[in-house]
Amino acid sequence: MEALVSKYKHLKGLPIQSFEKIHPLLLIGADQPHLITPIEPVNLGPPGGPAAIKTRLGWTLQGPVKLLLNPLHPQQVLFTSLSPKHTELMRNVTKLWELDILPYRNEKQVTRSREDQAALEILNKGTVRVDVNGIQRYATPLLRKSSMACLNASEEAVMPLLRRTERHLLKDPERAATYSAEIKKLLEEGYVAKLDPDKPPQSLERWFIPHHMVMHNDKNRLVFNCSFQYKGMNLNESLLPGPVLGPSLLGVLIRFREHSVAVSGDVKGMFHQVRLLEQDRPILRFLWRDMERDREPDIYEWQVLPFGTTCSPCCASYALHKHVLDNTESSDDLQFTIQRSFYVDNCLQSLNTAYEARGLIDRLRKLLASGGFNIRQWASNQPGVVSHLPKEAQSASTELWLSQRETEVPESTLGLHWHCPTDTLRYKHRPLEYGLPTMRNLYRVLASQYDPLGFILPYTTRAKILVQKLWAKPREWDDPLFPDELLQSWLQWEAELKSLSSITFPRCYVTPEMDNDSVRREIHVFCDASERAYGAVSYLRTENSQGKVQLAFLIARSRVAPKKQLSVPRLELCAALCGAQLAEMLRKELTLEYHRITLWSDSTTVLNWLQSESCRFKVFVGTRVAEIQETTNPQDWRYVDSALNPADDLTKGKSLEDLATPNRWSNGPPFLLMHSDHWPKSPAASCLKDDSELRKSTFCALNVVTSKAEIPDASQFTTYRELLEATARCVHGVANEEPLTAGDFLQAEILQWRASQLDSFFDDFQCLKQGKPLPSNSKLLTLSPELDEEMDVIRVGGRLRRAEALDIATKHPIVLDPSHALTKLIIQDYDHQLKHPGPERVLAEVRRKFWILRGREAIRNHQFRCTDCRRWRASPKIPQMSDLPVARLQLFKPAFYSTGMDCFGPFSVKIGRRVEKRWGIIWKCLTTRCIYLDILASIDSDSFLMAFRRFAARRGTPFELWSDQGTNFKGGERELHEAFKSMSPELQLQLAKQKVHFRFNPPGAPHFGGAWEREIRSVKSALYASVGAQSVTEEVLRTVLTEVEGILNSKPLGYLSSDVSDIDPVTPNHLLMGRLDGSLPQVVYPQSEMISRKRWRHSQILTDLFWSAFIKYYLPNLQTRSKWQKDVEDIAIGNVVMLVDPQLPRAMWLIGKVTNVMPSSDGHIRTAEVLIKGRTYTRPVSRMIVLPAIPDDTDTS
Repeated sequence: MEALVSKYKHLKGLPIQSFEKIHPLLLIGADQPHLITPIEPVNLGPPGGPAAIKTRLGWTLQGPVKLLLNPLHPQQVLFTSLSPKHTELMRNVTKLWELDILPYRNEKQVTRSREDQAALEILNKGTVRVDVNGIQRYATPLLRKSSMACLNASEEAVMPLLRRTERHLLKDPERAATYSAEIKKLLEEGYVAKLDPDKPPQSLERWFIPHHMVMHNDKNRLVFNCSFQYKGMNLNESLLPGPVLGPSLLGVLIRFREHSVAVSGDVKGMFHQVRLLEQDRPILRFLWRDMERDREPDIYEWQVLPFGTTCSPCCASYALHKHVLDNTESSDDLQFTIQRSFYVDNCLQSLNTAYEARGLIDRLRKLLASGGFNIRQWASNQPGVVSHLPKEAQSASTELWLSQRETEVPESTLGLHWHCPTDTLRYKHRPLEYGLPTMRNLYRVLASQYDPLGFILPYTTRAKILVQKLWAKPREWDDPLFPDELLQSWLQWEAELKSLSSITFPRCYVTPEMDNDSVRREIHVFCDASERAYGAVSYLRTENSQGKVQLAFLIARSRVAPKKQLSVPRLELCAALCGAQLAEMLRKELTLEYHRITLWSDSTTVLNWLQSESCRFKVFVGTRVAEIQETTNPQDWRYVDSALNPADDLTKGKSLEDLATPNRWSNGPPFLLMHSDHWPKSPAASCLKDDSELRKSTFCALNVVTSKAEIPDASQFTTYRELLEATARCVHGVANEEPLTAGDFLQAEILQWRASQLDSFFDDFQCLKQGKPLPSNSKLLTLSPELDEEMDVIRVGGRLRRAEALDIATKHPIVLDPSHALTKLIIQDYDHQLKHPGPERVLAEVRRKFWILRGREAIRNHQFRCTDCRRWRASPKIPQMSDLPVARLQLFKPAFYSTGMDCFGPFSVKIGRRVEKRWGIIWKCLTTRCIYLDILASIDSDSFLMAFRRFAARRGTPFELWSDQGTNFKGGERELHEAFKSMSPELQLQLAKQKVHFRFNPPGAPHFGGAWEREIRSVKSALYASVGAQSVTEEVLRTVLTEVEGILNSKPLGYLSSDVSDIDPVTPNHLLMGRLDGSLPQVVYPQSEMISRKRWRHSQILTDLFWSAFIKYYLPNLQTRSKWQKDVEDIAIGNVVMLVDPQLPRAMWLIGKVTNVMPSSDGHIRTAEVLIKGRTYTRPVSRMIVLPAIPDDTDTS
C-alpha cells in the first residue's frame, strides 16, 4: 500500500488498509448495488491509475495498478463444445422406466417450497379489488422474483417477428381476418388497451411480447409468447410460477363419480376476469397494425392476465378462491365446491339429489358473478338441474339434448367424454397422421392417449412394453428401421385404436337406489406383477341392507418393469407398494364414508414379508416393506389366487375389444359379489429362514458349568440386573478377567431361582426331590408342581400340557413366593422393561416364565411403591367434603351479603358491521342462591369495577366477595383499596363499615366455587338454547341474560311437591320481589298508603316468611355430603407431590415439595403451597398426587 501511495499522490491520506496472505470469505455480487456504489464523488487521479471509491463498506480501489514485477500477457483461446441432439429429450424418456418414480401423490401433502411461499406472500399483500363497469373485480400483482431485473425492450425487438407473422397471414386471407377479429375482440372486451403514442411513458419498464396463431382442436387460437428472449432477458423466467392452488385433477375426477347426480361447468375466460395492477401493465405490451404494413404499428397493453405468462394460472386461481372464501362461511358447501371440485376453471361435482344440484348451481353462479367470474357451460345427467338456466349458461350438448332431443353429443370433462343421457364416461380418439413409424411418432401416439383413471391400462401397457423393447438397442429418434416382429406388434396395437371410442364405463360408482348413507362401502385394491410390468387396480364394493352388492372400477396404475432385471418377488413387492400408495391416495381423496380397505396380492412371499419386521430384510425389500407398513395395516392384506386377480390383466395385457365387453377388469372379480365367507382364504404363513432377502446373522453361545458356590443375597440389591451380574461374576470367577458370557448369566438366574425356592418352599422341594406327595397344607398343591431335573427348580405342572402353541416355559413356569426379595426384583425388572404399564400387562408377561403366588397382589404392591407407576396412574386423594362455610349460612341477612362471582364467555355481538366479544359476569348470593347477571365489555379491571358499581347500585354493597384468582378481579381489589385510601378521612370513616372484603379461592380449584360454577352451566345452557352460536346485538344479549336471571331466580330451593295442599316452595324471587316471579301481580296500595306502616309491615312479613321457609324446608337439605365422604390422610409438609394440569400431557406435569399447608376450620388440609424450581405455587389438594419419598438431592427446587 505504501508503494501505491508513493506512486499515486491522490491516494495520500485515505484510510485504505493493506492486506496480505488472506483468503476472501464472501464475494459481494452485483445484486447488492447499495453496498458497492459510491457514496461520495469518485477520486479518479491521473489516467491509467486506480480510482479511490468510498462505499458503505469503506474505501476501495478500482482500476489498473502497474506494480507487477512480471506483467501478465493476455491470450485468446477458442473453446468449442458439441452437444448431441435430443440428449435432454432422451434423458427424460429414460426416466419413464425408472423403478422408484412413485404414482400420483396429493400435492397438498407436500411442503410448499420457498418460491411458492414467496409467491403466496406477494398475492396476500398485493391483491386488491377494483371497480370495472360497476363490478368489483380482483387485481393481482405479477409474481416477480426478488432477483428480477428491470425489463426494457424497444419496439424493434419484436418487429422482425411481427413482419414474419404478417408474411404468413398474407398467404391465408381467411386466417388473417380471424387474426384481426381476435385482437379486435380483445380490445372491445377491455382486455387490452391501445396506447396513445403522444403520451409520455409513466414507467421505466417496458416489454413487448410477440404473438402468432396456431391450430388446436380444429380451432385457430391466438398465442402470446411470454418466453420471448431478448438480450438474455425473458419475462417468464423473471416470474414465479406460484403454487398449485386447489385439488388435483385425479381427486376431482374421483369425487365426480361419487353420487348419482353430477354437474359440470366452466368459468368463461377465467384469466381475463382478473385485472393487472397498473405498475405491471408496461411489461405486457404487443404490437399490431391490422395488416397495414405501410405504417408504424400501434402499441397495445394488457389490462388483464393474459394466457402465456407462467404465473397466470396461480393468480387467477388465487383470486377465485379468495372471492369464495371471503364471501362465505366456513360451513358453507360452496367452500367445499371451490376447494375440492374446481380444477383451474372447470367445476365437476356430484350430489345426492337433483334439488341439491340445482341449488348449488344457482348459488354458485350468483356468488361468482359478484366477483366478475361468469360460470357457464353447465351440464348434468338430470335435465331438470340445468333446464331453468338461460341458454347462454348451458353447454352446447345440454342445449341440443333439451331442445332437439339429440342424445349423442358428449360433454368434455377434464379430457374425458361424459355422455349425459346415459351417464357414462367415454374416451376421445383423434387419429394422428404421420409417415413411417419412428420413436418420435410412437411417443406422439402414446402421449395422445389420455387415461387419468387408468381404465384402459391393460391396453396401453402393451405399447409401453413394446417401446421399452425398442429402446433395448440405441437408436435415433427418427430412425424408421424397426425389427419386423416389433413393427408388426406396433401396427396391430395401433390398428386397435380405432375402437377406442367404443370404450365406456359408468360415471357413478353405484345406481341411484344405492346412493345413500345406509349402505356399507369397502375399497378393494388388487396388486400383481410379471417380468414385464407391475401395477394395482382398485374397486368400490357397495352392499345394502338386503345383501345386494355392486362393484365399481375406481382407479388403476401400472409401470413397466425396469430394464435392470429383478426377481419376481421383488416385482410383486413393487406392485404391493403401488397398491399401498393407491389406497393412501383414495383415503385422502374420497369423501364417501367407507368401512375398510382390503389389499390383495397373489404372492405369498410378499404377504409373509409384510407380516415381518422390515429391518430383517436387505435394503431393497426392507425400505419398501417399511413404507407399505407405514401407510397400511398388515392385517388388511389378503391372499388371492392369480386366476381370480383382476390386476393380472395389467401385466398380461388386453385388447380394446376385450375391454369394451363386460369383464372382471371393468366389473371387478366375481367373488366380491358374494359374502366374505366365500372369499379366498389366505394360506398358512411359511417360515422365512431360507429367504434370500433376509439379512445374514451369526449367533454364538457358550454353556459353562461351575461348582456350587455361595451366591449373593437378593435382598442386598436394588435391581434384578445388578443381582444377576454379581451372581454371574461369582459363577465366572472373580479372578477371571474374561468378559461375562450369556452362559454365566443363565447359570446365575438358575442359582437365584433355586435359592429363592429353597427359602420359601423347602418342605415342598424336599418332597418333590424324594418323590413323595405334597402335604395337604402346601401352598403349591393346586399347581400340581413338578421338579425340573435339569435346572433343579420347581415348575407348575398345571393342566396345559397339550397346548402345543405354548412353549415349555409358559406351560410350566417357575414358581416364586410373592414375599421373597428375588420376586420383588423380578417384578420391578418386568415393570421397568415394559415402561410401567398396568398390573394385568405385567402379570401376563411375568407368567410367560414365572408363576408368582398371589401375583396380582404382589404386582399391585410394587406399583404402589414405584414412583414412575404412581406418576403415570395415581390420582389425587380428595379430602372429605368440608362443612358449609360461614358465607353459606348468613341467615337473616340481605340478599348478596356474601357473594360469589365469576366470568364466562366470550359471546360474539354485532356492533354495526363488525363483530366484537362480550363476556358475562355472574354474582350469586352464597346463602339464598339469588343471582345477578351482567355484561362485561372486556376482561380487565376497569370493566369489572364498572360492573361492580352497577351491581352495588341495584342489589346493595356486599359484605364479602368470593372469586377465583382472575387478573381482573385481583386488579379490581387493588384499585378499590387505592381508591379507598385516597378518600377524605370523613368519607373513609363513613365507608369503613361498608368496605368490601375480597376472598380468593386457590388457583386451579373450580370446585371451591361450585356454588356459582353450577349456575354458569345453567346460564350457558339457557343462552345456547335461545341464541345458539349466532352473533346477536348487545341489546339482545343483555335482554336474554336478564330473562335467564329471572328464570334462575324462580327455581325452587327445596323439594317440589306434587300435592296441591302443600305450600309452594321458596325461591330466591320471594326475597328479591316478594313473589315467585315477575308474572304474578303485585299487591296494590291506595295512594294514601304509599308510605304507610301497613306496607312496611307487609314487606317485613314477606321477608320473615322467606327466612322461615328457608330454614325449615331448604337448609336441612344441605346436611348430607353427596361425594368425598371418606376421611383421607392429609398432605404434610415435606411430601413430594405432582401437580395435575388438565391442559398438559401427564408427562409434563410438574413435581415439587410441599412447603406449607393451610388447614380448614375442621382441621383438614385442602390447600397447600408447593415449591417447584425455586417458585412457590398455591394449589388445592385435589390437584396433587402424592409420590413415594425421594432422596433429598432430587431436583425439586
